Amino acid sequence: MKVIGFNGSPRKDGNTTTLMGYLFREIEKEGIETELVSLSAKAIHGCIACYKCFENLDQRCAVKNDAANEYIEKMTTAQGIVLGSPSYFQDVTAEMKALIDRAGFVGLANGRMYKNKVGASVSCFRRTGGMHTIETMNHFFFSNELIIAGRAMSVAKDKGEVEKDEEGVQLAQTLGQKIAWLVKKLNG
Repeated sequence: MKVIGFNGSPRKDGNTTTLMGYLFREIEKEGIETELVSLSAKAIHGCIACYKCFENLDQRCAVKNDAANEYIEKMTTAQGIVLGSPSYFQDVTAEMKALIDRAGFVGLANGRMYKNKVGASVSCFRRTGGMHTIETMNHFFFSNELIIAGRAMSVAKDKGEVEKDEEGVQLAQTLGQKIAWLVKKLNG
């Protein structure tokens, strides 16, 4: 069993990475493999609305000049998907939006191919935009009929501030435990 996480933050080892780390450690305690992918490590571009995924039905995006298909493959082989993004101007980062649009469209075109996987969202934000960011990521889960385990949020701006948000850390740990429980129940 495996849970794949996608970190939409362009900051290397920032607050979103730290918060997702707390979540993943709880999942790993239950013997479930995890992998955290930083979307800033490889190029991913937005959807061009060519609709070829609805014609080809091959579980791939027709645009092949970036990392989208690599990420889609990771989603198809995992039992759980975690999306994490800081709130940038009241919403997910551009990298996360590109992943949601590309992977989401391919999923819909191929009979909601992520259906009944476990999904969860994570966000760090300064003052506002956290709930909207979570909702944007959750729309990916709802549209593709994943089972949403929940969400974790932290109030943090400067690198390392997430460590001071005890409630945010606890939310991530509890969510990690819930994801592990659900993945085991659905795949055990």
